[in-house]
Amino acid sequence: MRAHWKIAATAGSLLLLAGCAAAPPTDNSAEGGLDGFQPCLVSTEGGFNDRSFNEFNLDGINQAADELGVEALKVESSSSDDYASNIDNMIGQGCTLIETLGFAMVDATRIAALANPDIQFLMLDSGLVDENGDALELDNVKPIVFGTRQAAFLAGYAAAATTQTGSVGVYGGLQIPPVVDFMDGFARGVAQYNEAKGTSVEVIGWDVATQEGVFVGGFTDQNAAKTISTNMFDQGVDVIMPVAGALFQGTLTAMQDRGDDSIAIIGVNSDGYDVAADAASSYLTSVLKNMANATRDAVLQVANDGFDNE
Repeated sequence: MRAHWKIAATAGSLLLLAGCAAAPPTDNSAEGGLDGFQPCLVSTEGGFNDRSFNEFNLDGINQAADELGVEALKVESSSSDDYASNIDNMIGQGCTLIETLGFAMVDATRIAALANPDIQFLMLDSGLVDENGDALELDNVKPIVFGTRQAAFLAGYAAAATTQTGSVGVYGGLQIPPVVDFMDGFARGVAQYNEAKGTSVEVIGWDVATQEGVFVGGFTDQNAAKTISTNMFDQGVDVIMPVAGALFQGTLTAMQDRGDDSIAIIGVNSDGYDVAADAASSYLTSVLKNMANATRDAVLQVANDGFDNE
């Protein structure tokens, strides 16, 4: 069994630590009180059983709701076409704090926030941008972003130190900033290892110079993830990092079909050693965002101390 460790990507816009949130308020005063406080969550198209992005944020909002003595509402998106209507659904159900997830939900979040200035929004894993892609601040939108590029850099360095074939791989779900941060950090970590050790480990799936790489085109097609992984293994890759939510399962299937226990996988967002226990020995390491903690702490912070957009 491989030695296993975890690399944490801390939240960049919130200085939050698990277990450090203030105790729930004991009154219903207008300042910091729970009067009418209703937290809600809209999933991405991966659904709440993805063993990754959506599931861990659902855990976080439920933890906060339990501590506050309220019930969190949620709605699951079947596709990206559902994002705007699902946010409207949550507004219609009286939600006062709505958490949206990832860069793909930026446009729907911005439109809803502009149209509903009295509703508060948490945006996890993405900053807010306008219709031209330029950075935007709104009083009722609080972004929560993570230092994934730095953490993925360490994973890339570890992958380069581990490979026996001299080739490591990475692929993404969509070419969006949160995914690219992982892939680019990973490749730069490999490059640093090469510079430090005088080696020439190759990265398949991402080119730092051109900022181009291999993408599934979404986060739901397990067969495509399996095919991409198999193609990389055919090219000699023996350490692979899927940056595609639940699609790591497609990679694990490709590894199992190949029957080569020398191939290692690197987990993203969640700890693969735990969420894929039946394949735990295949994991080299995992790059964690600790999203459940970030969501829990952000919701408690809003409930206890009031909302701010920083």
